[in-house]
Amino acid sequence: MFAHGARDPDWALPARRVATEVQRLRPDASVVVAFLEFMEPNFADAVEAAAASGARLVRIVPLFLAQGGHLKRDVPALVEAAQAKHPDCRIELAQAVGEDAGVVHAMAVYSAGA
Repeated sequence: MFAHGARDPDWALPARRVATEVQRLRPDASVVVAFLEFMEPNFADAVEAAAASGARLVRIVPLFLAQGGHLKRDVPALVEAAQAKHPDCRIELAQAVGEDAGVVHAMAVYSAGA
């Protein structure tokens, strides 16, 4: 899981809840929340730890609402650098979760008060 990060530690709680649920759904996977800035672990450290533990696939799931500037420019550069450093580990970048139709529907239902 990959989130922007903030100075307030409580900001990360929803991302950590999502990671806990993903871990429940995929007990065979190692699920970590990494951050672009302000919080630890950062992207590079999280990928480094995954590769060091023997991971052959690292799937980056951005907990962002849209494919904005960070996901169009900054994160692909981070993925490229990590892939070059760990050629035996495939690093995939998923679309922002907010782009998923099911997530959009869930936000609409919540917003509508249904």
